[in-house]
Amino acid sequence: MHPSEQIRLYGLDKYLLEITNLYDLKKMPNKILLSGRKGSGKSTLAYHLINYIFSKSEKYKYDFKKQTIINDNKSFKLVKKNSHPNFYLIDLIDEKKNIEINQIRDMLIYTNKSSFNQMPRIILINNIENLNKNSTNALLKVVEEPNDNVFFILVHDSNKFILPTLKSRCLTFKINLSFNETIDVSNFLLNENFLDIINHELVNYYNTPGDLINLVNFSIEKKIKLKDLSLVEFLYLLIDNNYYRKNKFVKNLIFNYIELYFLEIYKTSCKKNTILDFYYSFINKINNVNKFNLDEESIFIEFKAQLLNG
Repeated sequence: MHPSEQIRLYGLDKYLLEITNLYDLKKMPNKILLSGRKGSGKSTLAYHLINYIFSKSEKYKYDFKKQTIINDNKSFKLVKKNSHPNFYLIDLIDEKKNIEINQIRDMLIYTNKSSFNQMPRIILINNIENLNKNSTNALLKVVEEPNDNVFFILVHDSNKFILPTLKSRCLTFKINLSFNETIDVSNFLLNENFLDIINHELVNYYNTPGDLINLVNFSIEKKIKLKDLSLVEFLYLLIDNNYYRKNKFVKNLIFNYIELYFLEIYKTSCKKNTILDFYYSFINKINNVNKFNLDEESIFIEFKAQLLNG
């Protein structure tokens, strides 16, 4: 489900409370950065904050006690359709690698238009790590001196780089969930105990709820029984069946499990220096694959040949 359609907020109530308190006290900065690992709920938090602000004077205003958006909420329906007059969304366009400068220029035109009401206008920019140099520079000029009653909410994958000049202009909220919180959120969303349906070797403390939900959905789609597979068996399955082709989630999943595999064998190996050499070599190759959009098949074949096959 898209974050704009999530009527419940799980595990992030302390962040919502902190930001809404600032808003109610008229102390909320007009530039907020929500930074955290992909799948931690940052975008959902942003949409709940937006609904809290927009629906304050509506009949079905945001239910703060239950961290819930009411289905009949007018602003919820408009924002979900991206048709709210006071809401502007910037995100990656399909098949594009970057948020382009024209998207920032169109937003600038929107912010310069007169508002027909006294409500705040909110600019939500998802995936700001995908701003290119030109679009970043254009955005910096806008956020330096935004128009009155205009707020920017920027959503950032903390594993990706953004320019310090942009980050320094925002109040940053670092979105983190503990392992137990991640499991609790996943259980809520799945409506079952996540740890009952997966081999514990496939779970680590760096997973986010988004990671785990996507993993379960993938296993259902491919009819994979996660409970029956060890880490090595699951890596074999993903690589041998070429599930990573044209599937960014699976490709990243394999990369993450390769790192986890190195960690596990390092703990028990008597040749720790050798393992570390392999590790740094592979991580460098993985980074190059992501950075330069290289073919990942060769690195997966090498990984199987050198490590999984002993």
